[in-house]
Amino acid sequence: MSKKIRVLIVDDSSVIRTMLTKVLSDDPGIEVVGIAPDPYFAREKLVALKPDVMTLDIEMPKMDGITFLTKVMQHHPVRTIVFSSLSTRNSVMALKAMEAGAIDVMAKPAIDVTKGLSSLAAEIVAKVKMVARANLLTRKVPPPDAVKSKLDISALQKTTHQILAIASSTGGTEALKEVLPFLPEDLPGTVIVQHMPPVFTKTYAECLNRMCPFEVKEAEDGDRVIPGRVLLAPGDYHMELARSGAKYYVKLHQQPLIHGVRPAADYLMKSVAQYAGANAIGLILTGMGKDGAEGLLAMKNAGSYNVAQSEETCIVFGMPKAAIDINAVHRVLPLEKIAADLITQIRNRAVA
Repeated sequence: MSKKIRVLIVDDSSVIRTMLTKVLSDDPGIEVVGIAPDPYFAREKLVALKPDVMTLDIEMPKMDGITFLTKVMQHHPVRTIVFSSLSTRNSVMALKAMEAGAIDVMAKPAIDVTKGLSSLAAEIVAKVKMVARANLLTRKVPPPDAVKSKLDISALQKTTHQILAIASSTGGTEALKEVLPFLPEDLPGTVIVQHMPPVFTKTYAECLNRMCPFEVKEAEDGDRVIPGRVLLAPGDYHMELARSGAKYYVKLHQQPLIHGVRPAADYLMKSVAQYAGANAIGLILTGMGKDGAEGLLAMKNAGSYNVAQSEETCIVFGMPKAAIDINAVHRVLPLEKIAADLITQIRNRAVA
């Protein structure tokens, strides 16, 4: 019999603690070994119980979750899922938690928490099992000024007709920070699917916009895809590339989930294959599942150049592995080498 995943639940809400305990304990592969109403109780339980996974609230008495997680990752690193309510403030805090070392984030139901958590039971269990297998990686992201000073901002020319399409999920919020800021300000029009809840995508796009030498924004229906602009698919909306004459733009819709997610990278990348063809470059980063693999293969068959993040630098190797397994990528690279490779390929593939 395989070893059960040992979970510590840290949340100041007794309702949340009770519901998470029930949801997780109902799965035979998971054991809730402890609960804590605040970081001070949690610190003692972390040391004594040595859980495999910790679920963590952000707003708690005595010490907020970000401060606590920062200390935890310094002294007793543990794979962590952040549970956060859907608000702009909490989405900012959740992103800070991921910078501090959290592996994934889930949104708390806005109303009727008991019913909401019950409906999310399968997703919560799946997240815990995935996080239990994830790599604990420590990365240092260069400050924006340092990144910009390294850029050859005139390196790319004639990128008007090129498209860069990126797929990422678990661990992707930090991985993207180690790729995008290293790309020049005149990068090709770029479209990204990063699996995140609604509200979080807008906050995350604003964060990237502050880091990068080009515009990054949460996509709106009809937005033009142009050089020097990155469009991030909004949470709960699929995004597709479309074309009118020589102009690219995006379409947003809420067709059914694919692979259990919306936005789905396969929707985006299949449309990139259709409308950009050989003028496209595809990138698949860390993430759970197989979203993006079929879309990348369609892009490759249409003449694109595709890259996957290497296993040793992924938090979760699921998405890159799925793409590699079906021969949808040309190169597999460690995260720190991806930006330079993209620049080389964009420059070599530039068209008039």
